This record gives sequence, C-alpha cells and structure tokens, in this order.
Amino acid sequence: MKKYEIVKTHREFNEIIKNGQILRNGFYNIYIMKNNLQISRFGIAVGKKLGNAVFRNKLKRRMRNILTNQKKEFQKGFDYIIIMKDKTKSATYEELEKMLNNLIIQRSYK
Repeated sequence: MKKYEIVKTHREFNEIIKNGQILRNGFYNIYIMKNNLQISRFGIAVGKKLGNAVFRNKLKRRMRNILTNQKKEFQKGFDYIIIMKDKTKSATYEELEKMLNNLIIQRSYK
C-alpha cells in the first residue's frame, strides 16, 4: 500500500468508526465511509489483547499484503477501517483472505 492510501490520524479513525457503516464477521469489524477522493484508503487496528507487539505487527503486515492483492475488489472513494478480532490470532493467511473477501462481496451487493 502507498502512503496516501492509509488512514493514519486518530481523528480520522474515530470519525469513520462513529459515522461509517459497519460490516462484521468472526474475524473482522470493517467500518466504511465515503471520502470524496478518487482512491480508497485503509486503516488497520489490532488490539493489545491479541498478543505482543511482534505478533500484532505480523497480523498487520499480513493484512496490508492481502489489501494490496485485493485492492480491485474495494470500491474507490471510500475509507475502510479494519479491526481484527480474536479469531484472527489462530487463522492462516488463506483464512484471513477468504473471510475478508466474503465481507467485500457482501458489501458489493448492498
């Protein structure tokens, strides 16, 4: 992912979580909000209860890789905040990718 495709500030995260739509499954909570830009932006959050910093960073690296590979599936002009849940702790890369795709497909039909 490029730097301009990342939601970084705490204020933006809170605004998207407060005002955006939410999609949920056992692995993720995804908050979606229109951003009036020509690109999609992503934010990834992993809570401390999932593990130590090394493990949380590993999960974020995996998620960034999945997002880079699946960028075409996301609608342009939206901000996405992806919050990873407990089940992601023991999931394989393929399971993480599959569950994210299921939520994306669910979003495209709404």
